[in-house]
Amino acid sequence: MSEARSAGEGVRPVSGPAAAPPRPGRTKAFLRLVMIEHSVFALPFAYIAALTAMYQVDENIHWVTLLLVTLAMVGLRTFAMAANRIIDREIDARNPRTASRELVTGVVSVRSAWTGALVALVVFLGAAALLNPLCLVLAPIAVVPMVVYPYGKRFTDFPHAILGLAQAMGPIGAWIAVTGSWSWDAVILGLAVGIWIGGFDLIFACQDVRADRAHGVRSFPARFGIPAALWGARVCHVVTTGMLVWFGVATGAELLYWAGMVIVAVAFVYEHRVVRPHDLSRLNRAFFSVNGFIGIALFACALLDLLVRGLTP
Repeated sequence: MSEARSAGEGVRPVSGPAAAPPRPGRTKAFLRLVMIEHSVFALPFAYIAALTAMYQVDENIHWVTLLLVTLAMVGLRTFAMAANRIIDREIDARNPRTASRELVTGVVSVRSAWTGALVALVVFLGAAALLNPLCLVLAPIAVVPMVVYPYGKRFTDFPHAILGLAQAMGPIGAWIAVTGSWSWDAVILGLAVGIWIGGFDLIFACQDVRADRAHGVRSFPARFGIPAALWGARVCHVVTTGMLVWFGVATGAELLYWAGMVIVAVAFVYEHRVVRPHDLSRLNRAFFSVNGFIGIALFACALLDLLVRGLTP
């Protein structure tokens, strides 16, 4: 942390519009670095998987298990985001959109970022160990795509698929956390989440096309253009909708879940209406607001559906 000004004889306090804003503390800066609030994208689907598995096992919510799932999800995502920022810091420095990120500006040091990443990884592995042996055995496999993803833009035009694979592991892991065994129902939900996130990463990457092409960073939009990327995202979200329907059928979902599916479908249509190939001005609304809403809305409807069907808190 730095002082607002340097102390010295005859130096007057800086005031007015030219005053530099105070720098955040290390913990706050690290949380900004990893965008901790974006856990909202993946957590709801992990909860859907865990609660559906609990319903199938004994129709009771196991709160300690749910807490450990939360710690594992947040820990792994925090590690992934920190590793991503560390690995990409030189690329970020060359892109005007990302040049103000904490590792580029020095608000967070590389050493601090690695420390935070390793702490998050320990939290993830510790939660996995406390859940059941299969979770611990599979935990390292979940870490691999998290580290490979930031390197993906250096060797493939499809890094979005690697991100999707990484995100698909959340619901699968949450289901295994509850049951201690593999489930193809969880795989369906995991694939739905992975394709969904891969699809909106296609949209998000559209804003970096010029910088990516200038600096040799690879992505689907940079290689094939923004219109193709937006069409690819539409296809991904149609497939996601189909996979979520499949999951509902496979797990015996009832009315409230299907009401949630209607909300999701409408949100997808809205998302793709507000982003146009030659108008990305509302991209952040599509990326952050709509996708955050999709996860929360479906989770709320799925939870209510399970409670109505007999899940006991």
